[in-house]
Amino acid sequence: MVIKTYWFLIPPNKRRKCIFKKSCSNAVFDDTISFGFYKGIQTLLFRIRNCNNHFDIVTDTHSNEKKMYLKSGTVISETEIAERLL
Repeated sequence: MVIKTYWFLIPPNKRRKCIFKKSCSNAVFDDTISFGFYKGIQTLLFRIRNCNNHFDIVTDTHSNEKKMYLKSGTVISETEIAERLL
């Protein structure tokens, strides 16, 4: 599998830092294993379109929870945001 080769060849400290708590390669791998190739491709395309520096993190005044707003309009909950960004 391509992702396993990527994990083998590229050391963790040389990989891009993901904005999501679960890295892009892990999310694609897990979805492919759990739900099949089509879902893995969907996850890959979502991550390619959204895993960039074009986002805002705001704190919801009612729930005091942080949320990430991506340029695509997608809202990501605090539980899915990478710790380094919180």
